[in-house]
Amino acid sequence: MGAGGRMTAKEREDQSAAEATAHRPDEDPSLRRSPTEKPPFALSQIKKAIPPHCFQRSVLRSFSYVVHDLVVSAALFYVALAVIPALSPPLLRLAAWPVYWAAQGCILTGLWVIAHECGHHAFSDSSLLDDLVGLVLHSALLVPYFSWKISHRRHHSNTGSLDRDEVFVPKRKSALAWYSRYLNNPPGRVLFLAVTLTLGWPLYLAFNISGRPYPRFACHYDPYGPIYSHRERAQIFIADAGVLAAFYALCRLAGPFGLWWVVRVYGVPLLIVNGWLVTITYLQHTHASLPHYDSSEWDWLRGALATVDRDYGVLNRVFHHITDTHVAHHLFSTMPHYHALEATKAIRPILGEYYQFDGTPVFKALWREAKECIYVEPDEAGEKKGVFWYRNKL
Repeated sequence: MGAGGRMTAKEREDQSAAEATAHRPDEDPSLRRSPTEKPPFALSQIKKAIPPHCFQRSVLRSFSYVVHDLVVSAALFYVALAVIPALSPPLLRLAAWPVYWAAQGCILTGLWVIAHECGHHAFSDSSLLDDLVGLVLHSALLVPYFSWKISHRRHHSNTGSLDRDEVFVPKRKSALAWYSRYLNNPPGRVLFLAVTLTLGWPLYLAFNISGRPYPRFACHYDPYGPIYSHRERAQIFIADAGVLAAFYALCRLAGPFGLWWVVRVYGVPLLIVNGWLVTITYLQHTHASLPHYDSSEWDWLRGALATVDRDYGVLNRVFHHITDTHVAHHLFSTMPHYHALEATKAIRPILGEYYQFDGTPVFKALWREAKECIYVEPDEAGEKKGVFWYRNKL
């Protein structure tokens, strides 16, 4: 029997709590809650575990990924212009277009990720070059580069904070809209995912939907909006000019080739890019195992660890591993993507149970998180009132 019979009441209580939260063999290990205590390691210790060369940025190597993606995108564009229209019978042409849209959308998402790296100063040692490349690539995808760069930087500075994070900030139950309970069912979840994946990104940029609540209307295109300071206004004007230039180019193309031509070769792939952006952002920060914190408990390191790596299969490579190295990205956002896999392998032993990975297939995970992660409430144990977990009971 051992010493069990001689345990104090406090020891028995602690053992019962440990047994209640212990991982059972029939449970999915990816759903185990991340610890919320202050980590037994510092950021400097994590960094020491990573080979120094992982922090080195190479202009040639970074540009090689840009050139690769542009060449593949151009080849797909050629297929759309010359190969698909020549296919016979017509049914084969109809079947070929969705393949083109999916492939082009994924490749352009990869370019979007590289532009995102520019915003983190992970592309080269020159901030000016990073901003120039990021501005061109993001503007071509109708993204206001500096506007997004500024708000995204604040997201990285406040990840996991219920009060200061900038994107996919979970709501507390008391703040849910009245219609939420009517959408907490399979048809409602289908509607939620359909709207989120198609309109979520443009709605976030235009109306700050799912972003941090501001005291007045917030828009990523508004230089005078509450998201930005007086010193940042000039950058917002430049970002808007980049988007307008790209939109003007599309309008000029629509003149001789027609609106449907632009929609077919560019618009639908862009819609898929937007869908992937929302999917990646949502799934890397929304998971039943991830805590959120109010201002009394939050600190930067625990917030950065409130993210999850996921497996997108072959798309991990297409998306330049922003999907399966997201934890390392939040810890060291200036690290180039081509070193992130090596860095992730190096830090996993240090992070231990603080590292979260979920290998659930992407679309199954989307459905599960839409079902399980409706709002957040304080830890049920009540010991840490500043720690919040996802709930779904309305």
